[in-house]
Amino acid sequence: MARQRPVSAWLLVVLVSVAALSMPVVAAAVGPDAATTRQPGVSPGQAVSAGQVGATCDYPGLYEDAIGSVVQVSRAEGEGSGFVYRTADGNGTSYVLTNQHVVGDAGAVTVRFKEGEYGTGSVVGRDAYADLAVVRVDGTPAYADPLPIAGSVPRPGRGVAAIGSPFGLAGTVTHGIVSGVNRSMPTDRGFAVPDVVQTDAPINPGNSGGPLLACDGTVVGVNTAGIQAGAGENVGFAISAPLIRRVAPALVDAGEVDWPYLGVRSVDATPAVAEANGLAIARGVVVAETIEGGPAAGVLQPSGEVQTVRGQPVPTGGDVIVGIDGRRVDTGEDLSSYLATESAPGDVVSLSVIRDGDRQQVNVTLGERPAPGTTGDG
Repeated sequence: MARQRPVSAWLLVVLVSVAALSMPVVAAAVGPDAATTRQPGVSPGQAVSAGQVGATCDYPGLYEDAIGSVVQVSRAEGEGSGFVYRTADGNGTSYVLTNQHVVGDAGAVTVRFKEGEYGTGSVVGRDAYADLAVVRVDGTPAYADPLPIAGSVPRPGRGVAAIGSPFGLAGTVTHGIVSGVNRSMPTDRGFAVPDVVQTDAPINPGNSGGPLLACDGTVVGVNTAGIQAGAGENVGFAISAPLIRRVAPALVDAGEVDWPYLGVRSVDATPAVAEANGLAIARGVVVAETIEGGPAAGVLQPSGEVQTVRGQPVPTGGDVIVGIDGRRVDTGEDLSSYLATESAPGDVVSLSVIRDGDRQQVNVTLGERPAPGTTGDG
């Protein structure tokens, strides 16, 4: 989250609805980034599997290797963090990756590097659904090398470090482990960011936009939110490497991202939902509603009734999505993560659904997701 002065900033419900978070947080051509890796035997721009270089974390060495690339990003409303993502043509121009909620609607921000150099950064692209933004900075210091983006999602239990400027304290490093992956991070804008990484590394106001680093020096996430869960337990979130690798190049090249859109509101098939809908097992995603005029309207069958099961109102009668393009769907996170990282507007997806007790295959041509707030959910 961004730090507001004096101290204070999302699923991309590509198509499923989730509850809302507390601050705007903020993705499309898939392809390798131009980051330069520091790992021996790994070529510049090559994707590196998170955690592939050993299991023991050398945190001092990790910090020393990365700190020159981590920056403070500030505007009138507050400040956050960022890191050099890639360079442009070797002319001293770099692109800094940060959160959308750090830059807000600003056209320009102030960027401060490790040794105290300041630069004015032009925001070249931003995306609310992935809470990512790219800032172009001319005349960056020679020591500020791009950080490599991981080529895979880290395993839970892997050591990680978060570097940034919590509460304005530049160059701060905290550490922990990957607590979970494929999470949905709800926002206060009616959607959630999909496919985020959960960590117990402390993430505080001002850390937003900084890198979450695996022990091999690769960026496995862009830190975006931290929640104090109480009793000394930290729950933090970071935008995942697959989303970074999809979104950041598009923001550099086009300034925006086109997201796929199914056009449904849905709920997970909990035991109560499964009981009401006659499902043998509690898994899948129930289509509670199709958005009028959306891609799924007239193709998927929405729920027509609501029943009360053990005191809970649950939708009944709708299609239950249990697979997409041959991949199993157990939860809304599975569905939204696949759409966010593996599909694009215009793609035809094959959905495995349970309809009236029978399993069927249904094809839907994905549309382009409207701007946040214009249609409610996915």
